[in-house]
Amino acid sequence: MKTAEVKELTTAEIQERMATEKENLIRLKLNHSISPLDNPLQIKVARKTIARLATELRARELNK
Repeated sequence: MKTAEVKELTTAEIQERMATEKENLIRLKLNHSISPLDNPLQIKVARKTIARLATELRARELNK
């Protein structure tokens, strides 16, 4: 998910998306610990997506 896409979402959508991404990250880490993932970079992408969402939420809090 790109930064421009994140900025288009509403605050509620960002919070919902962050919750699903965190669940996805936990699932990826668990699967990777049991057996190696085909593409371990998925974990890195998920972390960066969560960071982008959190950054946008924080920016909106500060702008209010």
